[in-house]
Amino acid sequence: MYNLHCHSLLSDGCLLPSEVAVRYMALGYTVIAITDHADYSNIKNAVKSIVEFTSHWPKQSPIKILPGVELTHVPPEHFKPLSKIARDLGAKIVVAHGETPAEPVIKGTNRAALEADIDILAHPGLITDDEIRLAVEKKIFLEITCRSGHCETNAHVVDLALKFNAKLILNTDSHKPEDIVPPDYIIKVAHKAGLSSEQIEAINADVEDFLKKKGAL
Repeated sequence: MYNLHCHSLLSDGCLLPSEVAVRYMALGYTVIAITDHADYSNIKNAVKSIVEFTSHWPKQSPIKILPGVELTHVPPEHFKPLSKIARDLGAKIVVAHGETPAEPVIKGTNRAALEADIDILAHPGLITDDEIRLAVEKKIFLEITCRSGHCETNAHVVDLALKFNAKLILNTDSHKPEDIVPPDYIIKVAHKAGLSSEQIEAINADVEDFLKKKGAL
C-alpha cells in the first residue's frame, strides 16, 4: 500500500520523519512520501531537510520514503516558481493544497496548481469540469482523502474523475499518530466516496506505475 501525502514536525505535523516512517511501516505500507507544508518562507529548509532524511534511510528497509512537499495556501501565481524550486531541491513528489470548503483557500488555486509542475492536487473539493480536463491532460492525480473536513467532498471528486477519466489517488494526509490509519480504513473511505473494489485496484495500479517511473519501486 502507498501513501504519498503525510506531514511531520517539519511543518504542522507532530512526529519526526522517522516516527512517521516507522508507524506507516508497522501498518504494512511499502512507500510513503513526506510532504510537509511549504511556501517561500520555508521551502528550502523543508525540502532540504526531508531530502537529507531520506538519503540516510536504510536501503534494506521494508518501507521506501520519498522526499516531497505540499505547496499550501500560496498565491496562485506562486505555484509554478515554487514547484520548480521544490524539484530543483530534490522533491520527488510535489503536492498542491487544493481548494476545499473545509478551509479558506484562494480562489483560482486549483487551476494554478494544475498548470504548475505538480504530481497530486490534494483534496480538490471545489474542482470544476474544466479543471478536471486539465488534470487529465497533465496526468495529475486528484486526491481522495481520509482527512477530516476535506473528505466531505470526496464523492464530488470521484464523480467528476470517473466522468472525465481522471487519475485518482488515495491518501491519508496524516499529521498526528491517530491519522496514520491501516490500508483497510483508506479502502473504506474510498468505498464511501463511491468507488468499487475494482476501481480501487485500478487506482492502486496507476499509482504503482507512477512510482515505478519515479524509480521508487
